[in-house]
Amino acid sequence: MEAIAHIHTDLPTKFGVPRQSGLVEALKGRIIFTPKYREPEALRGLEDFSHIWLIWEFSLARCEEWSPTVRPPRLGGNKRLGVFATRSPFRPNSLGLSCVRLDRVELHGPEGPELHVSGVDLMNGTPIFDIKPYAPYADCHPEATGGFTTRLADVVLQVDFPEKWRRFFTPEQQTALVGILERDPRPHYHRDPVRVYGMPFAGYDVHFRVQDGVAEVLDVVRLEKHG
Repeated sequence: MEAIAHIHTDLPTKFGVPRQSGLVEALKGRIIFTPKYREPEALRGLEDFSHIWLIWEFSLARCEEWSPTVRPPRLGGNKRLGVFATRSPFRPNSLGLSCVRLDRVELHGPEGPELHVSGVDLMNGTPIFDIKPYAPYADCHPEATGGFTTRLADVVLQVDFPEKWRRFFTPEQQTALVGILERDPRPHYHRDPVRVYGMPFAGYDVHFRVQDGVAEVLDVVRLEKHG
């Protein structure tokens, strides 16, 4: 397989990337096609869909050997489950699957056709192998059960984001950053209330800590380079 496109987001590293698509609706992305696939005709009719599936690669988690069991971070990294019962990035073929909202199809952008999407869970530069439309009549299953993920879905932090740090970001980026922090981007086995974390976001390093269910933004420092 070869990448047909790459996505551009405000998250240059894995740290801070939402654990599932759709959790942070305000987090935007631009899908730019590789030269071979910059063909507007390939997108004909896609504008009629509200959501799309992205099939992509965990490009920083390629494995030469695979393990039949993994330790899901959401279970604290202590319990093993079968790899096919999780969405761990450490998989035989390192493939990811995301359902994102399709905000706009731009057929003649500066780099050819572009797809503007939201609710992304991909870091900047992630290679995309395929795009498929989301079909509600077949893809939506309200009766579905969520296994071990169900009891973890509603864990949300409060966020203390002072105005003096908000001014570095657009209103849309502020909403996205709050959404990321609400979902606690720390590894689940990190529970040190004193430790200060740094999360690259939109050209800045956001320093925060988590105490008593509150994620507090302590500082925002401009990064030298931002992809």
